[in-house]
This record gives sequence, C-alpha cells and structure tokens, in this order.
Amino acid sequence: MGGSESTGRKVSFGMDEEERVRVLRGVRLSDEVVNRMKDSDLPSKDQSTSAASGTASAPAAFPSKAGPSASHPASTSTGGAHKPTAAGVGQQYAEEDLYRRYEREQAIIQEELARLAKRERESAHEKLSASILLEKNSTNQERRKAEHLAKELEQKEAELQRLNTFYREQLSSIEKKNLEIYRLTAEQYHTAATNAELRVRQRSYDPVCMNLQADILKCYSENKQERLNCSNLAKEYRKCVSAAQKNLLFNHG
Repeated sequence: MGGSESTGRKVSFGMDEEERVRVLRGVRLSDEVVNRMKDSDLPSKDQSTSAASGTASAPAAFPSKAGPSASHPASTSTGGAHKPTAAGVGQQYAEEDLYRRYEREQAIIQEELARLAKRERESAHEKLSASILLEKNSTNQERRKAEHLAKELEQKEAELQRLNTFYREQLSSIEKKNLEIYRLTAEQYHTAATNAELRVRQRSYDPVCMNLQADILKCYSENKQERLNCSNLAKEYRKCVSAAQKNLLFNHG
C-alpha cells in the first residue's frame, strides 16, 4: 500500500458459498464496497447466461456423445485438428468470468484498503496534531502562568522596597523630631534654671526683728533658771516675724 500504517495489517480472502471473493479476514468491508461488488457481478451474470445458452445449443451442432466412426472421419478431413467441445467452451468462459470477477473484486478491495489506510493516516495525523496543539496550549499556559508569577513577584518586591523607603523616612523624621524636642527641652530647662538662679540671687533678705532677737538672747542668758521672764519678749518676736512674712508674701504675690 506504500503507507507505514498498513504494513502491520494482515489481510486474507476466501471464497463464499457462491464462489465470490468477498470473505476478508482482517478487514471489515463497508456497505458501500459490498454494494459495488454486487454491482460488479451483474455483467458476469449476463455473460454466464449467454455462456449457458451457448452450451445448451452446442449439443445440436456438436453432439457430446458420438461413435468412433463419426468422429474419426471428421478428424481425418480437418487434418488432425481437434475442435473444442461445448463443455470446454463453457468451462473456459466460467473460468475467465471468475477471474475477471476476482480481479474486479480485488481492485475494489485494494481501493478499500487504500481508503482505510488513508483514513487511518489522517486519523493518526489529527490525533498527533491535537496532541501537539494540546501540549502547545499547555506550554503556553505554563509560560503565561510563569510570567504572571514573575510579574507578581516584581510587584511585591517593588511594594516592599517602597515600604522600606517609607519607614526609613518616617524613622528618620521621628528621630529628627525627638532630637529637636530634646534640644528645645534642654534649652528651656537651662533657661528656666538660669532665670530661677538669677531671681534667687537678686533677692536680698535682711534679718528681721534683729533687736528682738538680741533682747531674747540676752534675757535667756540672764535668766537661765527663770526663762518665763522672757515670755513677753518671745511673744513680741513671734508677732514681728509674722508681720515680716505677711509683708514678704504681699510684695512677691
């Protein structure tokens, strides 16, 4: 057949009960092929009918059973040539008709085998094409998926880089603010401390009730045994101190 698909196929044929070459082993003939084979038998049947009529009229011209005396002069007059009998002619026609039918049916079978081989090649090619297309689609899907994942990874890396930069900037800004706050706080503290120290230094406090203090000390030294004698001085001293405190609060209030 010439095709690589038909090398492994084993085909054989045989004769059916009507001596027609239609029995194939290994190939299932389609209805179309069987119909074509039936159509090819029609001319053969006509030829068989004509051959049968020839055999029916043959005994009148050529009797099949003749005596030795009848056949011998005929052979002598023809110079020794034997004429074919009606049975031989019919058998020859039948053999030729059978051979022609065999050739026609063999050609139909070969055509059917070629068609089957072509269909198998086309089917195999379609399956191979479908497999290649499926594999190609799968490869394209995997490639697109890989590209999508790579793009997502790039986007995530860019987002992480952006967040890293943002947090670094925020941390640097917070550190700067903390340093500024610390500097301002330190300046305010030093300023407040300096001002407080200046205010304390600028204030001059004179001893209050110095005369009464001296009188009380003198009284206590003179009346060591009778200190109650100094109670009046002590009362006056307390009144003097209270008055000095009120005056101080009023002046600095």
